[in-house]
Amino acid sequence: MSAPTAHHSPTTPATPGRDACDVTADGAAWLASAETYPRSALAHWRSRPCAPAVLPCGSAFDVISAPVVFGRRMLDRLWEEGPGSGPVAAHRGRVLLFTAPGTAQRLPSLLAWEEWGRAVPSVLCHGTGDAVTVPPPSAGAPGSAAHLESRWLVAPDTRHPWLPGPEVMLWACVRAARSAASAAVRISIFPGGDQDAKVYDVSRRR
Repeated sequence: MSAPTAHHSPTTPATPGRDACDVTADGAAWLASAETYPRSALAHWRSRPCAPAVLPCGSAFDVISAPVVFGRRMLDRLWEEGPGSGPVAAHRGRVLLFTAPGTAQRLPSLLAWEEWGRAVPSVLCHGTGDAVTVPPPSAGAPGSAAHLESRWLVAPDTRHPWLPGPEVMLWACVRAARSAASAAVRISIFPGGDQDAKVYDVSRRR
């Protein structure tokens, strides 16, 4: 399976000195647009900027949830070999990849058709009728319990983010599965290290 074609459009570049895990005002407005009453959601975040929120899927976005290790492999493949990603969060041992509406309905059948479902561990697809818990707009102190439990890996930074569709997510799942199979027989000569230290340059996003 070949890499998705990337057609990058201008986006807000990562700003040196700004915590990449903080959601911008435009990014918060996009998240709030998933709610029936966006202004109420924004008011809640203004009063409690470090509180997670539960948002409905299916209108502004769908969410593909993967176990943390496999989800990180998907994210690495998207940025290193593919078109980049939309917003991505880590929450309670899972990686949440925000995707185009309709992806949650289509991806399972694509995985089954490609016969990769058995190699993709516990990928959950959240679409219309589902809701997900997302990290707060403001990152907690690095290393704190709240920060480790729920944080943004690629924070929303625009009112109209590019979101991958089902074909891109299928490609990422397949490449991550192949990477996992390869890693099972590879011995690293660089033990240790901070696996959460990778920074994704949002200026490359499609």
